[in-house]
Formats: sequence, C-alpha cells, structure tokens
Amino acid sequence: MEAKLKELKERLRETNDLFAAGAVLSWDQSTYMPPAGAEARGRQIATLARIAHETITDDKTGQLLDDLRPYEESLPYDSDDASLIRLARRYYEKLVNIPSDFVSKLNSHSAVTYSAWTKARPANDFAAVAPLLEKTLELSREFSSFFKAEHVMDPLIGFSDYGMTVATINPLFADLRNQLTPLVETITAQTPPEDGFLKAHYPEDKQEAIGLDAIRQYGFDFERGRQDRTHHPFMTKFSLSDVRITTRFNENDLSDALFSTMHEAGHAMYELGIDRKFEATPLAEGTSSGVHESQSRLWENIVGRSRDFWTYFYPQLQEAFPSQLGDVSLDKFYRAINKVQRSLIRTDADEVTYNLHVIIRYDLERELLEGRLAVRDLPEAWRARYTSDLGVTPPNDRDGVLQDVHWFGGTIGGSFQGYTLGNVMSAQFFDAALRAHPNIPVQIRQGDFATLHNWLKENIYRHGSKFTPEELIARTTGGALSNEPYMRYLRQKYGELYEL
Repeated sequence: MEAKLKELKERLRETNDLFAAGAVLSWDQSTYMPPAGAEARGRQIATLARIAHETITDDKTGQLLDDLRPYEESLPYDSDDASLIRLARRYYEKLVNIPSDFVSKLNSHSAVTYSAWTKARPANDFAAVAPLLEKTLELSREFSSFFKAEHVMDPLIGFSDYGMTVATINPLFADLRNQLTPLVETITAQTPPEDGFLKAHYPEDKQEAIGLDAIRQYGFDFERGRQDRTHHPFMTKFSLSDVRITTRFNENDLSDALFSTMHEAGHAMYELGIDRKFEATPLAEGTSSGVHESQSRLWENIVGRSRDFWTYFYPQLQEAFPSQLGDVSLDKFYRAINKVQRSLIRTDADEVTYNLHVIIRYDLERELLEGRLAVRDLPEAWRARYTSDLGVTPPNDRDGVLQDVHWFGGTIGGSFQGYTLGNVMSAQFFDAALRAHPNIPVQIRQGDFATLHNWLKENIYRHGSKFTPEELIARTTGGALSNEPYMRYLRQKYGELYEL
C-alpha cells in the first residue's frame, strides 16, 4: 500500500505541475503578454491541459485508487492519507467523464475568447464576441452532458462549489433577494453620504504603496507572493510558495485598487495558509469557490470596510494623501466607503447591493443553459434585469453584459454563485472567530490582525481541500450554511450608518 500511495502521489504531482505551468501561461496572458500572442498562447494552454487531463484520468490512476480503497477505509476519515485518496478519487471520477480532446478544445477556445473580450469591452462591441459566446454556451452544455445531473447547470456548479446544486442555491438566493431588495429601497431613500473626495486625483504609485502596506499588515507574505496589474483582478497560484495577486488602478478613484488589493489578498492568504505538506496534491487548494470567496470578502469588507480597521489605518492613508484627505474626518471617510447606491458595475458595488448583481448573472446564465435565453438577446435581458432589480439601466454593453470576464474566459455557469455563497459564509466564519476571541475588534483597532489571521489559518486555511464546504462550515461554526448571520451583519452595520 505504501508503494501504491507513493505512485499515486507522484502521478498527482505530475498533474499538478502541468496545471501550474498552465496557470503561469494564463497569468502571463492576463498581465504581460503582447496581444498578438493570444493564438499561440491558447494552443499552449490547451496542450498542457490535455496532457494533465490524460495523466489524471489514465487507467493506471483508476487502478491505484481501487487498490488503495481498503487502506483508505482503514484510516480515520480526516487523516491526511485518507483525505488525499478520497479527494483524488472524487477528481478522477469527475474528470474521467470528460474526453481529453474536449478539455483541449475548451481551453483553446477560452484563451481566444478572453483575448477578444479584452478588445471588445473597451470598444463596447458585443457583436465582436457574440459568436464566441455562442460557442462557449455550446461547450458549456457539452461539458454538462458528460455527467448525470438533475439540472444542466449542476455539473458546472459542482466543479467549483462541491455539493451545491441549482436545487440548493435557488431557495438560498431567492431568500436573499427577498430580504435585500427592501433593504436597498430603505437605504437608498436616505440622503447619501458625500463621497466626492474619493474621486479626487490619487497617483497610481502612491495607491499601490498604500494598498501593499495594508495587506502586509494583514499578514500577506511577500516572500511567497506578489502583485501585478491586469484588466480584471484575480488571484492565481503556481505553488504554496508562489501565489500571485493582480489589480488595476484608477487615478480618479481611490476605492478601486485599494479594496481590490484587499480582496485578492484574502484569496492569497487562504492559499498561503494551507499546510505545506499538502504541496502538489489536490489537498493544496481552497475547498470551494464559495469558501475561497468568503476569505476575500472577509478581508475586503468585514475587516477592510469596518470602522475598527479605519480607526487604525486612516491616519496612514491621510499621510499618504494629505491634500486629498487631510481635511476629511474619519467618520466622513467611513461613511463614504460604505455608501449604498444603485450601480452598474458588480466589482464596484457596495455590500448591500452586491449580491443582487450576482443573482442577476446566476439567473441569466441558468436561462442561457436551459435554452430560454439566446446569446443575441443577452444584452437586452441584462438591461431589463438591472432596471427591475437595481433600478438602473446600463447605457451600453461595456458597463453591461461585457463587464465581467467570467463567461469570456471559461464556461457559462459555475462561477458566479460562489461570490454570494462567499458573502454568506464570511459572516458565519467571522461570527465563529468572535465567539472564540471576542477581543478581535479591539485588536483590529490597534492594528493587530494576528489573532483573526491565526484563527482562520487554524480552522480553515491549513485544511486546504481536506473537508467539503458543508463539513468545514459545520466544524468551524457548529451549524449549516445560513443567510441569517450575513443579514444580521448587514442590518446592524448599515442600520447604524444610515440611522434606520
């Protein structure tokens, strides 16, 4: 059994290295690659993805997993070896259903579509990418056809949020929408806080420096991580000792890069906190999109937009931008960065309206996959939903259907639900941390993030993918996934801000 386990680990390590090499190529495409390199880059990424897929789905891998089952069953469920074999089997049983030529085809198409999107969005040219998006929809349905599922979207969701399905997400999102819509109505009826000073001129180099300083104090390890520029911010990992984050800067908007940096650092700190003995195995990953997003939103919003954090950090921000913020009080600044407003852009949305943006996308991609909505009608459907749900109508496709990269760099379905699941989980996890350490808010006001960071590492990060999201939530919070802590957090915070 020891020899078989060693052989399985070697095969998993080889697969991991191939995926990591592909991640390097994707990161480069999104940061430094010249535009003309897109076609060749798509081919290169597709080749690596095909070889990795063939390696993990080889008959020998399946035989090793079968041979190791008695050993797995003899071990405690949460032991490292049992968890590794269990997770490897889950990946194998999923991936073995997908033909290698399809993996190559999908990755090649995604690389070409992403490159086209980077040109189409600034040009406000949906027509340029519509045929590619139709192909993406076709490939997304084909992907789902490889699995037995109650709903065409379930396999796509399951790859990023294991255990979640349309049947479990729909009621959760419907409940959120029902609670958030009247809250948005109530808040936006109030006089909005002044935030014009956030739109002053903030030099890019100083924005970058203060953002990096903030996440350094959070606990981001710059010996194992770095930040670069891109069109659409993201985090990627090449190993547990090489985790990259990206951001973009707007010299006329202080909030854009600052909170993007905090957000992506939250993702990276999760990966950097995984037990290093899991390196190059399936365990060395965040356990789901939703859990991952819970950490980015926790550090961006629950910490990064809290009064406690800015009580400590605002003097440092004023020192960096004395002419812009020297005469702006802490209270005025705090209210401005938490301004609730009906808006067009998901990534710029406040905490109260953000999930409505996500739910719109989730509903539209479900309609596309079900065949109830055609790609050619997507821009108009997008405008209609924004008008009805958020009370704003996109004046163009650049700030409408073209604003998010997800459908233009992957599949349709399986990506957006994680954002809202993450918001919900972030409040549950933070509540659990406060129960264990009630003095965390006081420590944050003093610039001490170690207790919170260490609690997250101990209870979430170090486990990697050892536990399913459902298991991790139960172990960490003592209960099941629930909207209640999140809605309580929003009502308390924004009730005080807007004197509701």
